[in-house]
Amino acid sequence: MNEVLTGLSQPVFLAAPPGDSRLFVVEQVGRIRIGNADGQLLGNPFLDLSGRVGTAPEGGLLTMAFHPRYADNGQVFVYYTDTEDHTVVERYTVSGDPDRLDSSSAKPILALTQRRRNHNGGMLQFGPDGMLYIFLGDEGGAGDPFGNGQNPETLHGSILRIDVDRGDPYAIPDDNPFAGEEGARGEIWAIGVRNPWRSTFDFAGDALYVADVGQNEREEINAVPAGEAGVNYGWSTMEGSACYQSSGCDMSGLTLPVVEYVHDGSVCSVTGGYVYRGSQLPEIVGHYFYSDFCTGFLRSFRLDGGRAADERRWNVGSLGAVSSFGVDGSGELYVVNLNGSVSRLERRQP
Repeated sequence: MNEVLTGLSQPVFLAAPPGDSRLFVVEQVGRIRIGNADGQLLGNPFLDLSGRVGTAPEGGLLTMAFHPRYADNGQVFVYYTDTEDHTVVERYTVSGDPDRLDSSSAKPILALTQRRRNHNGGMLQFGPDGMLYIFLGDEGGAGDPFGNGQNPETLHGSILRIDVDRGDPYAIPDDNPFAGEEGARGEIWAIGVRNPWRSTFDFAGDALYVADVGQNEREEINAVPAGEAGVNYGWSTMEGSACYQSSGCDMSGLTLPVVEYVHDGSVCSVTGGYVYRGSQLPEIVGHYFYSDFCTGFLRSFRLDGGRAADERRWNVGSLGAVSSFGVDGSGELYVVNLNGSVSRLERRQP
């Protein structure tokens, strides 16, 4: 690992448009900062929402996503919890200064009331189909007290798929699994997630990876074909591959994780990552990397026929409080530490 940025305040995500040499780092406190190619943070933030975000431990500004046609339309989408701890998705447009978003261009996309201050989800990702996917938690509280995980009538505990290029503020794609169905929300693409903290599409592998934080026993990573609609990831019938608070449960129709690990007193919360598709480390192309917030390990696996293969634990020691991974404009992989730094995955020098 090579530390490339320091001095950040609670960084929780990193992204960049394809071909862009800048690193865009999301700070939980409400700012998006830009790191240049020399490893220096620009003085002014790309966007500052610090007066609008909440202070819940799992809240704040959580992620951003560049529109697939960002080079043409300058659109950026952000996901945060506001001062009342409700979930908000907004769109902004870049200003005349390419290093600043126009704060007056805010366009509300989604606002979702939340009755608890945790399990905020926190991921936006454009899929290979150009749709925006929104990864929502189950609304919080222990054990899914509101029964949202298996309830398609609520957006909580689900993955949404919306078309932000049609409708106002969006359109529901006709091929969504619940579109037009009575007693269900048409925005839903998949159900049964608890707190999906970092998910990603691997375009080259045509797969969607969903890292879902467990309750007290199991952390899980799911991987399904990118275009597979109506997946039920199991929560709260299941926690990982085990029945939740039951010696037996009906697993029919549920998708089980491809990788999970059990709490042993040191691990606590999975941090999902990305499949490496960069050029600097060709020997690990195709490996999906992930970590744990408490132990900071670095692990990876390859997806082979829908199953995890070539599982590895990398000898890098603890990476600290890993809040996220990120990918730059060249496809190289980064690790984001909540304590204020960003490191790039590199070959260890002899």
